[in-house]
Amino acid sequence: MTDTRGPQPQYEGYATGPLPGEREPAPGPSGPYHPPQAYQAPGDGSDGGRQRPGPGGGTLGGQQATRKPRTGARTTPRTRKARLRVAKADPWSVMKVSFLLSIALGICTVVAAAVLWMVMDAMGVFSTVGGTISEATGSNESNGFDLQSFLSLPRVLIFTSVIAVIDVVLATALATLGAFIYNLSAGFVGGVELTLAEDE
Repeated sequence: MTDTRGPQPQYEGYATGPLPGEREPAPGPSGPYHPPQAYQAPGDGSDGGRQRPGPGGGTLGGQQATRKPRTGARTTPRTRKARLRVAKADPWSVMKVSFLLSIALGICTVVAAAVLWMVMDAMGVFSTVGGTISEATGSNESNGFDLQSFLSLPRVLIFTSVIAVIDVVLATALATLGAFIYNLSAGFVGGVELTLAEDE
């Protein structure tokens, strides 16, 4: 085939100059490449008279960033709550605790009875009441009932100690039996639920 278009014009850019990959670098100091920007930022760090916000809520450009407190911040401490359930009570631990508590209660009972007897004796209650009873029950042959000798301090302390010992035995037994009954009832209804709160 023959070319009938005739002579074609030559482009000088491609005919005489080097290819784009073969061009020599421009003269001058070489450095990192900076792409062109649409808006040039001024040198003082502000954009058109406005300060740019920094990451901490302050401003850039040499000024110190100040953080303002929030007006709607919560000042009252939060309270964490947990809902727990007493599923089982150990009878052995209940027996030990109830035994110690009943012993302490018995000692307090004996001490309280001794103090009360001393106070009443110092006030003259026994002598007054004893004299009245002796006159009411006395006769020509006998002097009547002697209340002071019957309600002496040793007798009162012995009687109170016996009551305290009985109280220790009964309280320990009833508390242990109550633990067994609670475990049986907790198996059916789930036990006693408690709500515990913790202040932060």
